[in-house]
Formats: sequence, structure tokens, C-alpha cells
Amino acid sequence: MASLGLLKALDRFDPSRGHPFPAFAVPTILGEMRRYFRDSGWAVHMPRGLQEQALKVRDAQERLTNEHGHAPTVGQLAEFLELDSEHVLDTLQALQAYETVSLDAPPPSAEDEAMTYGDALGRNDERYELIELDATVTAALAKLPERERLILHMRFVLDLTQTEIAAQVGVSQMQVSRLLRRSLDQLRALSDVAAGTL
Repeated sequence: MASLGLLKALDRFDPSRGHPFPAFAVPTILGEMRRYFRDSGWAVHMPRGLQEQALKVRDAQERLTNEHGHAPTVGQLAEFLELDSEHVLDTLQALQAYETVSLDAPPPSAEDEAMTYGDALGRNDERYELIELDATVTAALAKLPERERLILHMRFVLDLTQTEIAAQVGVSQMQVSRLLRRSLDQLRALSDVAAGTL
């Protein structure tokens, strides 16, 4: 890259301006080298303006960390650089593209030494099933009468006893027991139907 910078300096140098060649060539060569390292040093391509802004934020982080003895907050960086916080957050995210980690590398917290970042990708999320169940139960609950929904809520959300529910609803504990059993049977039947249509 230095050679390319030197060739560009030779091509652009104008001796009639009265400046010595080294005074013109050195900044041209350094500029070419900076451009090369800026463009090829990032693991993921970023627009030049974002790269330059990211490096300013990184320098500000280092400076503020040295001054205060701890990493600066986004607000402190924004105030120091006279930028809005959202712009600083975008820039901090771009800084993560400077270096990447191989998918074959082990994560620092991995208990199993053979596990890699790549092993953690593409797994089934066990919680996804809960989303489907929630959608199914919500649809089934909507079809129950309001009083039965209220009794189910008191029992399973508020964790009230059947006796406490009976006192609040104004029926006997035995009726609450029957209503709960009937509501749960209806929910199971409606959930099976709703699950079949999802």
C-alpha cells in the first residue's frame, strides 16, 4: 500500500508549487495506508463514515475510561462527543463488526470444551412451544362463559382456595369444584380443537 501511495504521489506531484517532494509524498503515502487499514481491517464491511465515527467513539471510550477509572455510559459518550445517544448506540454496535469470532471457537462460558458458537445455533427453542400453548389456551378461554373464566382466574392466577372463591362468587365450595372441573374439561376439548387448526 505504501508503494501505491508513492505512485499516487508521483502522479499528482506538481514541482511548480515550490514544495519539496517528501513533504507531499509522506502525507499521501500515510493517507493511502490509513485507507487500506480502515477498509480491510474490519471483519464486516462498514461504510467509511461509520468506520470513522466508530473509531472516534472507541477513542472516546478509552479516554473516558482512563480519566474516570470505569467504562463510560452511552450518555457520557454522547455528551463528550456532542452526539445523540441513539447515534452513539449505533456506532457502538458497528464497533462490534471490527473483529469477529469463528463459529468453531468455544464460547468463554462453555462448560463443555468441545462446544462451539456454531453448536449453539439452529437449536430448537424449548420455549417456542409455550407460545403455541398460550395462543391455544387464550383462544379456548375466550369461548368460556365469563363466570367460569373468573373462577379459573381466581384459582390458577390468584391462587385462591375453592372455599375463598365460593365466598367471593356467592356459590358453594362444591359448585366451585364442579365449575372448575367442567371448565377444565371444556378447555381441554377446545384446546384440542384449536391446536388442530393452528
